[in-house]
Amino acid sequence: MNTPSNNPVTGAGYFLRGLTLIGQPRIRRFVILPLVINVLIFAGLIVLAWGQFGHFVDWLMPNLPDWLAWLSWLLWVVFGLMAFIVIFFAFSILANLVGAPFNGYLAAAVERHLTGNNPPGSDRPFLQEFTLALLGELRKIGYFLLFAIPLLILNFIPLLNLAAPVLWALFGAWMLSLEYLDYPLANHGLTFPEIRQRLRRQRFLGLGFGAAVMLATLIPVFNFLVMPIAVAGATALRVERMPLDG
Repeated sequence: MNTPSNNPVTGAGYFLRGLTLIGQPRIRRFVILPLVINVLIFAGLIVLAWGQFGHFVDWLMPNLPDWLAWLSWLLWVVFGLMAFIVIFFAFSILANLVGAPFNGYLAAAVERHLTGNNPPGSDRPFLQEFTLALLGELRKIGYFLLFAIPLLILNFIPLLNLAAPVLWALFGAWMLSLEYLDYPLANHGLTFPEIRQRLRRQRFLGLGFGAAVMLATLIPVFNFLVMPIAVAGATALRVERMPLDG
């Protein structure tokens, strides 16, 4: 096992490591079902948003004078931009909620592949795994809101708001590292506060990993694979850089 490290470049490299791990035969089956579910969720959100906005345009246009008919195409352009932002965040939340119970099993499969041993939480029944994963996701959402609300307020304070984009990027990377390291560490019985404490000891390693995940989520189509890749990469990072006796 490698020694602990606190290097952001090393952390980012573990996302690429996850990409190589999800193709392994004994890991691949834990990736396929969440991937299919995520595609269905994304497609459903697109269809729902498209239909609802179509009804809105049909209602609005007859009430506009003829010389404003050009607004129809402009509204669709604006809709496309807004829909991308809204669907991106809605998809991320829903994908993590739906995928959470499967991610624990995926993390266990990756650890088994890397070490030859089963983590203690790998044999939990699905109902128990689902309940624990859902509660874990709700805790992470609460933690996110605790810091996101002050950051949102900061956007409206002159001068201070200049620092907001950098703070949002750092916070986003931190949250993503917490999100995905939670699965392999929770398999060993660590609670969310304990996971945060461990990650603080190697915060730059975690921030590097989270930043790589965040950049990957911006790539269309590839972002469907980001969640399993991140779980696999976080598990490898845990095994090789975060010894549990440390």
